[in-house]
Amino acid sequence: MNFSIQTIVPENYPSQLREIPEVPVTLSIVGAPLDPEGLYLSVVGSRTHTTYGADVCDKLIRGLAGSGIIIVSGLALGIDSIAHRSALKAGLKTIAFPGSGLSEKALYPATNLSLAKEILAAGGSLVSEFKADEKPRDWFFPQRNRLIAGIARAVLVIEAADKSGTLITAHLALDYNRELLSVPGPITSPTSLGTNLLIKQGAVPITRSEDILEIFNLKQDTLFSEKEIDLTNLSRNEKEIMALLSEPLSRDDILNTIETSISELNSLLSAMEIKGLIKEEYGEMRRI
Repeated sequence: MNFSIQTIVPENYPSQLREIPEVPVTLSIVGAPLDPEGLYLSVVGSRTHTTYGADVCDKLIRGLAGSGIIIVSGLALGIDSIAHRSALKAGLKTIAFPGSGLSEKALYPATNLSLAKEILAAGGSLVSEFKADEKPRDWFFPQRNRLIAGIARAVLVIEAADKSGTLITAHLALDYNRELLSVPGPITSPTSLGTNLLIKQGAVPITRSEDILEIFNLKQDTLFSEKEIDLTNLSRNEKEIMALLSEPLSRDDILNTIETSISELNSLLSAMEIKGLIKEEYGEMRRI
């Protein structure tokens, strides 16, 4: 499919984006128009993320389901892609600012073309200030980062090395007087050096979705609640697994806890997935 690229001018930008220095004279957009008063949360992080970073990103964004918050990121590999996909799974609109033009032959990275199409199919948008066929150049990325920071009410950083492009976006958020949010991480992890430093410098530490909702003055009880699951008719092993999965666990972790064989456990987990009780992501089982 060929992207239908439209041009918009500052009067059609979200109000926050009109406040930044060097407002783009025009922007190219594919997909739905930008909401002038939308609740934009920009999510940025490392391309070389850890399992911890991926899990945290997914969990925090899924916890925003029903809030109306719009997830913004850069379509890059790593945390950007996870943020977009998690927003799609949560039923949240998501906006991508790639570091390239918006034609299919220029869109970067090319491996995320299918993700870009998913974003559009779900009512989201692709936005760029570069010409349609312009392929990425090194200086395009910090240039587009100012838009990711500028459009947002808050910028959430999930994993960043102590010297990274992600921190450029974080510092732009501070320059633009945006709320800067950061996920703390293990002190032994190189990808947490940047996020922990940001917290030390005054960023708001984020450990749960409710922390983000508070920044946007939203309450948990205003969101669409997840479907209630009747646990009364479950078997003993099913109830035991549901109790164990208050936090995601690998199959090996579950096997080491309950008394059953590998084959019986795999059959049980498969049956529970079919029932819509659990699902497997990033090599771990979790409750739905």
